[in-house]
Amino acid sequence: MTYAFIQSDLQCKHVFLWFVEQEKDPGFWKEWAQRTLKNALTLQDLNKNVAKNIILFLGDGMGVPTVTAARILKGQLNGQNGEETQLEMDKFPYVALSKTYNTNAQVPDSAGTATAYLCGVKANEGTVGVSAAAVKSQCNTTRGNEVTSILKWAKDAGKSVGIVTTTRVNHATPSAAYAHCVDRDWYSDGEMPDEALQNGCKDIARQLFENIPDIDVIMGGGRRSMYPRNTPDVEYPGEKKHNGTRKDGRNLVGEWTDRMKDKRGYYVWNKKDLFSLNPNNVDYLLGLFEPADLPYELERNKETDPSLTEMVDVAIKILQKNERGFYLLVEGGRIDHGHHDGKAKQALHEAVEMDRAITRAGLLTSIYDTLTVVTADHSHVFSFGGYTHRGNSIFGLAPIISDIDQKPFTSILYGNGPGFKLVNGARENVSTVDFKQNNYQAQAAVPLSMETHGGEDVAIFSKGPMAHLLHGVQEQHYIPHVMAYAACIGQNKDHCRTNSGSPFLSHISPTLALLLSVKWLLC
Repeated sequence: MTYAFIQSDLQCKHVFLWFVEQEKDPGFWKEWAQRTLKNALTLQDLNKNVAKNIILFLGDGMGVPTVTAARILKGQLNGQNGEETQLEMDKFPYVALSKTYNTNAQVPDSAGTATAYLCGVKANEGTVGVSAAAVKSQCNTTRGNEVTSILKWAKDAGKSVGIVTTTRVNHATPSAAYAHCVDRDWYSDGEMPDEALQNGCKDIARQLFENIPDIDVIMGGGRRSMYPRNTPDVEYPGEKKHNGTRKDGRNLVGEWTDRMKDKRGYYVWNKKDLFSLNPNNVDYLLGLFEPADLPYELERNKETDPSLTEMVDVAIKILQKNERGFYLLVEGGRIDHGHHDGKAKQALHEAVEMDRAITRAGLLTSIYDTLTVVTADHSHVFSFGGYTHRGNSIFGLAPIISDIDQKPFTSILYGNGPGFKLVNGARENVSTVDFKQNNYQAQAAVPLSMETHGGEDVAIFSKGPMAHLLHGVQEQHYIPHVMAYAACIGQNKDHCRTNSGSPFLSHISPTLALLLSVKWLLC
């Protein structure tokens, strides 16, 4: 075992040395650039096919610095320097920037942004599935201000639809796909004020099953919001914090199971049960794997909890049986939580796992009929710098010490957050602590119990039909309009027919399109 490890390590070092030697040759860089140029020239032939399938990968809190750091981490996990590595999203041919502000916030939250990139309208922070006319936490401003999402547009068009997340399924991001709620924290009626309940507002968990009752695939966490108050959790029966929270006494999982029992619908709460299913025999799937959010990838029990990649794999295999195609929302939601906790290692490993899921989705679909978009809702005040050398561990120290307090510092730092710490009135000396452990909280400039979001633009990566429409610097609410246009759903459908009125046929071969057009004209 020891020899195998050393041999593997030597091989990695050999690759590293080869790469460094190659980089000394100008021809290496010129040839690389020429290959890139050749690939870029192929993009002149735009993919204007109809998108049978549309997939949105949402990295919650995955700002550009997070993308760069995750890229380096991915490479270093594979024994490389890291900087030259490509994430799967890096390979997408089109990249744009998204302006993330909410209608009432310069630095946004995940609820108002979710309403933008799912429903196509900007909204106030803290609200989901409602326009900016709705006021946060004021129930009586809900009615008449509801806005629908691209998930509903796809379902109305006959497509299968799914939601996969590493957070609870009634968290901010997924809830904007199906709910209309003036408060993102109304997870169950147990978290709602009496006034809101009396005025007829519904909690988000209830809306998951009632607003669009036939969502084909739902996977994530959030069990406790589905069961009556004090109902013990199936996985943690002895821990009261995981008990059900509902005041209305309803068992939403039981109701769903009863409704779907004759429709090839299955409920699962662990990886074993999930993997026991044959996707070919499943039309509806509800998977709730934790009482609240799923564990961080670094802490995941690989025997009992599925990874994001594994959930995406099962979801696509179920959804793609529909000949009309599918819409799938995938959220890497705990990138955000890692950053809020100041735990950069957790956040970056979450981002790398989401990139694995993107890779898996790419293997199961085709760029010819599947539009895939990867983006973030907002950024964080996360950064890395300090003139680190090539190949420096992304979680390592900068090569210099502070010329003010004469102490070392890690490359990764936060603008604010729980990592602020003084020892005897001075900044903590990071060389005295294990700054590479999974839950190390990186130093922060301003003390806060939770680190905050950042307000800068975030990236949009896209590939597949009509991906070229995601270009330049765009408002965030533009995203679902492009995706709907590509799939011929929602309000933009005129282009899906030729001038003569025959169906738009660019998603099939020219010969077949000609034959079908002639047949249509003769009918």
